[in-house]
Amino acid sequence: MNITLMAHDKKKELMVQFCTAYKSILAKHNLSATATTGRLVADATGLPVSLFLSSHQGGHQQVDVRIAYNEIDMVLLFSDPNGTDPWEDQRVMQTLHLCDSYNVPCATNLASAEILIMGLQRGDLDWRELIRPKKTLR
Repeated sequence: MNITLMAHDKKKELMVQFCTAYKSILAKHNLSATATTGRLVADATGLPVSLFLSSHQGGHQQVDVRIAYNEIDMVLLFSDPNGTDPWEDQRVMQTLHLCDSYNVPCATNLASAEILIMGLQRGDLDWRELIRPKKTLR
């Protein structure tokens, strides 16, 4: 599965902790992330992570395009509900809209991310393999 990781600045450490806790599950999948989040996760866990641009430089758009082309199977987007950047809110809403439109499982907080990861481990998301193109992210 192709899993994309994204986190607002105040949630990056939580993403690192989450990926550290679930490293054994994540290691079986292809990980991608926006730049800073991906570097932090890779440095802390040793997991290989393909990097997009930073969110502010177009990373969100890179993720959005891959969702629309069915190249991403799951998005873990830890957002800051107390953020004050309206542009960031718009970017998150666009990504969530695309996940909803293309039936891509998406978690925006720790609780929903844990549910998705446990479902992934059980094989509950194997149906994504049937609808995804055979190529993987590079």
